Amino acid sequence: MITVSILEDHAQYRNLLVRAIENNENFAIKGVYATVEEALLKIHIDKPDIALVDIKLNTQSGIEFVNQAKPSLSLTQFLMCTSYQNDENVFNALKAGASGYILKGSSMEEIHSAITELYEGGAPMSPYIAKRVIGLLNGKQSNQHTFGLSERELEVLSLLSKGLLYKEISVQLSISPNTVKNHCKNIYKRLHVQNKVEALNKFNHYGMTSSS
Repeated sequence: MITVSILEDHAQYRNLLVRAIENNENFAIKGVYATVEEALLKIHIDKPDIALVDIKLNTQSGIEFVNQAKPSLSLTQFLMCTSYQNDENVFNALKAGASGYILKGSSMEEIHSAITELYEGGAPMSPYIAKRVIGLLNGKQSNQHTFGLSERELEVLSLLSKGLLYKEISVQLSISPNTVKNHCKNIYKRLHVQNKVEALNKFNHYGMTSSS
């Protein structure tokens, strides 16, 4: 029997998760919490095998919750709930100690599968996020000449250097072309350049590479 606790501030989705857990005879609900404060008071008593945690909560974030709860819950695995699989918060949650995530809108079967996979030692997550986690675990450090660029901006710049267009980059990174354009604007600003050619010249000069 896999015991599960849920931290979700949205009542409708919280009830959906409860129904999904109760629908599987291999799972049992240990606790259901609407706030980080409530969860921190009770989860150490419940000690679930799996804690389903929403990343974006009204007060403290799910990431902050994992940071605070995990040290005294060594046997509990944290499975994050998120609306976007490429959200920077997903990676930050995994760095904080979560072991995987599910997308909001996942089917009941997908929720069951993710919980079971995590319980059995797996790590349910997309290849994109998994690659970043592997890079972190391998001790890869960002190049000192990153000029304050974020991981995603470095990815965009790296793909630009390979000759990809905005639309192609958007497909590669699962983001909109407009988001790619905004990243490029931020890149030019941080590199103190006016256009793509100047940005790529600086990129090639310093040998910057994405750490993902």
